[in-house]
Amino acid sequence: CCTPSRTAVKYSFVRVYGEKPIVYFSKNLTPNELIKLYKKLNVRLEGRVAVKLHSGEPGNQNFLGPDFFGPIIKEVNGTIVESNTAYDGLRNTTKKHLETIQKHGWMNKFQFDLLDAEGPDLVLDIPNGKVIKKNYVGKDLVYYDSMLVLSHFKGHPMGGYGGALKQLSIGIASSYGKAYIHGCGKPEDIWTSNHDQFLESMADAAESIVRYFNGQIVYINVMKNMSVDCDCCAVAEDPCIKDIGVLISTDPIAIDQACLDLVYASVDPGKSHFIERVESRNGVHTIEAAFALGYGQREYELKDITNE
Repeated sequence: CCTPSRTAVKYSFVRVYGEKPIVYFSKNLTPNELIKLYKKLNVRLEGRVAVKLHSGEPGNQNFLGPDFFGPIIKEVNGTIVESNTAYDGLRNTTKKHLETIQKHGWMNKFQFDLLDAEGPDLVLDIPNGKVIKKNYVGKDLVYYDSMLVLSHFKGHPMGGYGGALKQLSIGIASSYGKAYIHGCGKPEDIWTSNHDQFLESMADAAESIVRYFNGQIVYINVMKNMSVDCDCCAVAEDPCIKDIGVLISTDPIAIDQACLDLVYASVDPGKSHFIERVESRNGVHTIEAAFALGYGQREYELKDITNE
């Protein structure tokens, strides 16, 4: 439908140190609040904008749909992008995934691109990767100049939590790429690899996307409907902790760290169940590994604009 905006070339990449990144926060969980935060961030996404979100596994009751994310997608004039899964379900083949996308209403009002609908994959190098040195993503990624990462912050059965770093890695990887990350470079070990190395592989893969877009990414994390289970679970627990708010930043490490910090600071007794899920899977290690690679910071400045 269109010609590539970029090719898989080497991009300049500078380790991020110095001033603390700003993470804007609001307790107002409305669709228009995402637009308010985007304008407050004052970073304009240019060219063809890919909007990465989770299309939702059929049966899951917690994922955020078109009604919630619609206004911000229209604000950036973006194309929703997704990738096939690597596990059995209703999103692991192009045919089934497209049917799910239609069922969940994503194709009714928005442009949609299933990045790995057809092969071959685009292979991104990860020269500094601790565990993996390559990241396999859908070849359609070359059509986009910038990206808006919309993450539903929640727990995860394997990663402990799901946020911006998971969206950058597992979320954008092709079906083969997801197995490659899970298996720490050996797709056949998808469910049996060393757990901490899997978390480090996610951090490696996320770096390749940050480098690829060379700073042209904005991250929004929504702390709503927070179950200990991911939106990829057809059978998921109901939310265990009260909604907290929405955050935006240009730093994927800072925004995920901020979300975890807000959970720990919550007075909701339901947080203990959520924290148990994170800690039992050593979820913070993904943040630790990403920080060690140098593409973001764990210390940040949180600015609450709820009442602005």
